[in-house]
Amino acid sequence: MKQDYQEIQWLFFDIGSTLVDEDKAYEARIKTAITGKDISYQEFYDKMLSHFRKNKKGDLEALSFYRLERPAWRTDLETLYPQTKGILEQLGQDYKLGIIANQLPGLEERLKDFGILDYFDAIFSSADLGLAKPDPAIFRLALQKTNCLPQQAIMIGDRLDNDIAPAKRIGMKTIWIKQGFSRLAQVKNLEERADWTVEKLADLLPVLLS
Repeated sequence: MKQDYQEIQWLFFDIGSTLVDEDKAYEARIKTAITGKDISYQEFYDKMLSHFRKNKKGDLEALSFYRLERPAWRTDLETLYPQTKGILEQLGQDYKLGIIANQLPGLEERLKDFGILDYFDAIFSSADLGLAKPDPAIFRLALQKTNCLPQQAIMIGDRLDNDIAPAKRIGMKTIWIKQGFSRLAQVKNLEERADWTVEKLADLLPVLLS
């Protein structure tokens, strides 16, 4: 595939369910939300999955459906997916690496704690910019600040609505990683159809380096 993307200079990554496993944080959010409520974990979980299948943010939709308060997100429960450091190191030898993500304040410190901050040449976080995906403006800003044309960049993420569709809309290439709950999403139109789809982060290597 690499020969198809010879002009690519930048790889932009999402964070949640792309580089970072959020399963334990989701579990904690559910347990906190339903504490003292007449709602079972399984009932909430099933409702959440039904919304993820519709390409929606399942946990927030389920919280709204049951009229529950939104618990704080536990970033301390996030963990790197296996081999993330090695994968970023290899990709960084051929491409510049960046982040475009909807994140809480303190992203750079969390990346430092994970031991991956130094792999990235540019970081664009919603908390710092006042812009958030799927607004194309955050993608355009990232391209502008890195002096990169849309066709010279690939957006890599787990969300069809937040990562793939808006990036394609402005002319970027896209890779959908089917990790986390958004793996359940269904491609509904051409705009959501990524240029390449992989099952896990490690699958990027044969796609981008071979």
